[in-house]
Amino acid sequence: MAGMELSEEQLAELRAAVKPDTYNRSVAARAQIVVWYHEGHRKADIAKRSGASRPTIDKWIDRYARYGLDGLSSRTSPGGPRTIPGHIRGRVLALTRQTPPEELGISHWTSPAMARYIRRTEGVSVSSRWVSQLWRDSGLQPWRQGTFKISKDPLFEEKVRDVTGLYLSPPEGEAVVSVDVKSGIQALDRTQPLLPVDFGKSEKRTHDYKRNGTTDMYAGLDIVAGDVDVELSPTHNSRDFLRLMRRIVARHKDKKKIHIVLDNASAHTSEETSRS
Repeated sequence: MAGMELSEEQLAELRAAVKPDTYNRSVAARAQIVVWYHEGHRKADIAKRSGASRPTIDKWIDRYARYGLDGLSSRTSPGGPRTIPGHIRGRVLALTRQTPPEELGISHWTSPAMARYIRRTEGVSVSSRWVSQLWRDSGLQPWRQGTFKISKDPLFEEKVRDVTGLYLSPPEGEAVVSVDVKSGIQALDRTQPLLPVDFGKSEKRTHDYKRNGTTDMYAGLDIVAGDVDVELSPTHNSRDFLRLMRRIVARHKDKKKIHIVLDNASAHTSEETSRS
């Protein structure tokens, strides 16, 4: 009967040891065999899926049942003996994918903090350099973080549905135009002419440049036709925005309705814009 009972911690360690590659007699592939068996796959199916023989499947499942993650390592291998047990490696990888315990007072793992925590909780001394190398080998970067923003607008969901609906299914006979502005575009020029490409040499330019002022670009993209209306201006105010709007209206004067998708920049919501 297929299946092996594993604790959440054991399963986390096994999944941390699994790498997305084909069967290659590595600890990662052997850990994947145990995970599949835990998930209820038959040994014959696991053998077919991994490319290993049925006796090999039996061997690694039995080795894990007896010795845990350490049992998945080859007993004879070139080089010196492994000084850090395999289960410590799995433990570090599992912890890295979790928020550090509140008692540590940190928001993200660092290699020194991880080394101290493993030494205190597991009684095994590992260096911060070893932790860093393990993270690099496993493609982990626990210091990275992303951003998010939750809108306080009670009508946010309704507005999102309206806007995405316009993009995905524009109304027949109506125009949908996405408007935005790129401000502060620098007009730069090199201090000397470019040196052209020559045999065995790439094009070259001076490292320094001179500024020729800045300009703002107002653009409106027709979602259906793909046409773009552009207005350039050295200023950034409501009049510049309204000039683009008049151009868009003139282009789509034959449409029943024009839908404008834009953000809440000051030029878009000013009193002058509201009156127009």
